[in-house]
Amino acid sequence: MSKVLYVSSEAFPLIKTGGLADVAGSLPTALKGLEEDVRILLPAYPEVMQQVKKARPLASGTYYNLDVTLLEAQMPGSEVTTWLVQCPAAFDRPGGPYMDSNGQPWHDNALRFAIFCKVAVDIALNRLNLDWQPDIMHGNDWQSGLVPALLHSHKQRPATVFTVHNLAYQGLFDYQTFLDLELPAGLWQLDGLEFHGQMSFIKGGLVFADRINTVSPTYAQEILQAEYGYGLDGLLQHRQERLTGILNGIDDTIWNPATDPHLKARYDQDHLDSKLLNKAALQKQLDLPVDATPPLIGMISRMVEQKGLDIILQAMPRILALPVQLVILGTGEIRYEMKLAEWARRHPERLKVIIGYNEPLSHQIEAGSDLFLMPSAFEPCGLNQLYSLRYGTLPIVRNVGGLADTVVDANKKNINKALANGFVVAKQSPASLLATLKRAVKLYAQNDSWRQLQLTAMNGDFSWQASAGHYIDLYQQALADRDKAMV
Repeated sequence: MSKVLYVSSEAFPLIKTGGLADVAGSLPTALKGLEEDVRILLPAYPEVMQQVKKARPLASGTYYNLDVTLLEAQMPGSEVTTWLVQCPAAFDRPGGPYMDSNGQPWHDNALRFAIFCKVAVDIALNRLNLDWQPDIMHGNDWQSGLVPALLHSHKQRPATVFTVHNLAYQGLFDYQTFLDLELPAGLWQLDGLEFHGQMSFIKGGLVFADRINTVSPTYAQEILQAEYGYGLDGLLQHRQERLTGILNGIDDTIWNPATDPHLKARYDQDHLDSKLLNKAALQKQLDLPVDATPPLIGMISRMVEQKGLDIILQAMPRILALPVQLVILGTGEIRYEMKLAEWARRHPERLKVIIGYNEPLSHQIEAGSDLFLMPSAFEPCGLNQLYSLRYGTLPIVRNVGGLADTVVDANKKNINKALANGFVVAKQSPASLLATLKRAVKLYAQNDSWRQLQLTAMNGDFSWQASAGHYIDLYQQALADRDKAMV
């Protein structure tokens, strides 16, 4: 058994902007189920403080002349202890965890997450006298990237693991910010935090962590290439022996159509006809014609270029000419929100666009849709295609990252071998997307073949148990690497 401090800037159900929150909300629970001693470290955002109960102070200190208190609480619906970094000046504000209400990054993000990282380091080095010192510091994405960098030079330190959920977000700030944060001068070098004249938080994890992993095997290979490496592919090639890919799992107590409280009708592999009741309920709820004949295509996504919004919009006239209905839920760049809303206004019987985040509706879309649209240009892992498979909703994806590791195309060969569970878009283009949609619509009309695809999808095992075991193996490798480095 290892003592693990899981350091994350968000965790479901307390605070969520994307897949990191889902992972942080479920992986520690799975690790605890395998008898690891896990604690989560999370900023005390207002949304978090509104949900936790009986948070008690553990320690306090001053960081950058700001008062900070470490609180202890319990993750709702979980036995995992959660430690909250309470710094009102940094985290107690309206808006999101990273951006203000206008969609702009907080001007002091570097300071906010430097405080967060320094508290993590003080826990790691037992400076806060908590009577608990981790064996493993498990950081996630740029917001925790300074932790391995600041721990690296200490003799009596935990092993460090750093997970990349999306390399596109790197935490880049100017040199003056590096000086203002009073970080060790030795970190300002090519083999440190310096990145083309800027400070890169994520490089702290990529350069200094004992072990690095991504959230799917294919993405671990993709980021070694310039196309997906965002300027860090050379560094990652240099550290390739320390880099692995572990596929994310899903919390199958939350994402389970047989028990999901958000659904009109619950169902499983043996009662798939009840899925149609969810389709009808979703159509009625969203003022779409209630009709089982056209396939209903769902999409739940951040509205950003990565998610394939450009090719969807370019293909939209031809998509809406198909005998389909399309439901899109999400928020993101205003240009995508406005264009999609305009298409929905012009085609109210074919397309519904809901701007925002709505957890119950997310479940209802997964259950009520026949197909799930996810033509990402790149996708480190992806979780919605896993939810879709669990719900018998066949994903339409690009052959990248975790999508390539989880979705098997419904071509004749794969169908005959009972391997197919979705549809793969061959190229990142409107024409290829449209061709795949036409193929899916045609197959949807073949009831027996479609039912077999659904059963294959639903029988896949994407629970956290197997992935959590791989993380335990990774922790042991990190401990061994740390011990070698200390000799």
